Amino acid sequence: MTDQPLVHPVLFAGAGPGAAEHLTLGVLHALAAAEVVIHDRLVGAEVLALIPAGARRIDVGKEGFGPSAAQPAINARIVAEAQAGRRVVRLKGGDPGIFGRLDEEIAALEAAGLAFRILPGLTAASVAAASLGQSLTSRGRNRGLRILTGHDMAGFAEQDWRGLARPGEVAAIYMAKAAARFLQGRLMMHGADPATPVTLVENVSRREERLHATTLAGLPTAAGLCQGPAVILLGLAPRAAVLALPQLNEARA
Repeated sequence: MTDQPLVHPVLFAGAGPGAAEHLTLGVLHALAAAEVVIHDRLVGAEVLALIPAGARRIDVGKEGFGPSAAQPAINARIVAEAQAGRRVVRLKGGDPGIFGRLDEEIAALEAAGLAFRILPGLTAASVAAASLGQSLTSRGRNRGLRILTGHDMAGFAEQDWRGLARPGEVAAIYMAKAAARFLQGRLMMHGADPATPVTLVENVSRREERLHATTLAGLPTAAGLCQGPAVILLGLAPRAAVLALPQLNEARA
């Protein structure tokens, strides 16, 4: 009779948007104990540097409208590593439950009879708003917050444009650089003021972070200036005090 390998629960861990300072202690401890880390492309270099030298790294990165690891292959890899008895951390950029295909990977584990835990992380919207010196909600301004994706499996995502176009609305729009003109057109078609403040936060929390403050009228132009991944914050502009600070990348160097 052969011994069966000890099956550890797979840990789905949120890496935050880039900087190691945004990791939770739970995720830090999980990485320290990991034998295998299956990570996304957008996990920051500072976070990857915290993975122990003896742990195996598996890059399963996806790139919008570019080369991507197939989701079924990722699911199968997670299951196989867990069934082999290894301590597996599935490391996702931001928070694993926000546009991270978490449900699909959990379903694969459940089908294989494997356990899991979720360790949340800071999502890019929270960190991006902090870079602006803004809160995502404010009494008298917005009664809710929308977190949206700029594209879906068929192309650009449809949204509640009439609701988003109302004065005072705040939304964080992910994966939307390519959809900037589409977003602008839909919002203005439904009555949004072209002067509505919009800020694109490029490379959120990383040394090369940049703020592109504009209006809805200038959204496509600002999106064209972004070289890295960006979150679009509709309805928010950087506070003057933030703009007066030294460049964030200099402070982090």
